[in-house]
Amino acid sequence: MDMKSFGFLSFGHYGSPGSGHDAADMLTQAVELSVAADEIGVNGAYFRVHHFARQAASPMPLLSAIAARTKHIEVGTGVIDMRYENPLYLAEEAGALDLLSGGRVALGVSRGSPEPALRGWEAFGYDGSTDPRGADIAREKFDLFLRAVRGERLATADPAQFGPNQYLRVEPHSPGLASRIWWGAGSRDTAEWAARQGVNLMSSTLLTEATGDSFASLQAEQIARYRAAWAEAGHEWTPRVSVSRSVFPIMTDVDRQLFIREAQGRDQIGVIDGFRSTFGKSYAGEPDQLVEALLADEAVMSADTLMLTIPSQLGVDYNLHLLSAFAEHVAPELGWRPGSEGPTTGYPTDEIPG
Repeated sequence: MDMKSFGFLSFGHYGSPGSGHDAADMLTQAVELSVAADEIGVNGAYFRVHHFARQAASPMPLLSAIAARTKHIEVGTGVIDMRYENPLYLAEEAGALDLLSGGRVALGVSRGSPEPALRGWEAFGYDGSTDPRGADIAREKFDLFLRAVRGERLATADPAQFGPNQYLRVEPHSPGLASRIWWGAGSRDTAEWAARQGVNLMSSTLLTEATGDSFASLQAEQIARYRAAWAEAGHEWTPRVSVSRSVFPIMTDVDRQLFIREAQGRDQIGVIDGFRSTFGKSYAGEPDQLVEALLADEAVMSADTLMLTIPSQLGVDYNLHLLSAFAEHVAPELGWRPGSEGPTTGYPTDEIPG
């Protein structure tokens, strides 16, 4: 499969105290980079969401600012941690943003990764999880969020105003938004679950599996199992699948100095959330070397959307340099065409029954 769409994925770090960079710098530069990326045809601007950390947190103000200053680029997340969310309020915000942006929202949501705070979702007022990782409440909230986004009428209407047996949906409702909800999956089983839910797949930057196979092979198998489960579920539209990679075209001496170590990169094995996990390697090299390496990456070639994890701390100009080099010298060889709006789906734009 050709890569039809690529964007950047920012972790939104803004340094340690005393570094000279603060949240205002991070947010301003995120908007500026997104505007510049839109102008060169990059398809998406996506942001990680973390809490109690010096990183990007509540995404809607940032995505709204980007959408207001751009025309084409998709704005989204990778991922929103559902443990910390009010699902109906999130559905309201997502609906409003999607309408304001002209249907350019792509929200990745998931259980989320480990956070600095111990059971931090409880500090947000969300109790009741019996899972030390909070996976139970994340999936419960996701189910309610998805029902709301799909236009299901979830609240009993006041009979004094509407008469008996009437129900209300979350407003504003954006037809078609449900086709642009993604679940961030870190395992094969979770990917199959996402397929059964009828949402797009955002394959994680790490997989909570370590079989000895390469990260690319594990991820390609995950994608294949997701698509098989999708077909078995009988959904009547075509989903999107994204993977993320750190890819650094070496065009200048500065590039070489910064990323020469990544040129020797390899997959890594570590432990996260108690699971022995596989982390993908970074890619760095001359454009022709990157093309060869990415064409050999089974998962990249299985997906339709590639998210480039960027070193956002290096500033707007340098990250635009990286994105421009990738767009000009690498992406076309992977199937991308400048100005492409990315893959579409056959998902209906009317209300979807819950």
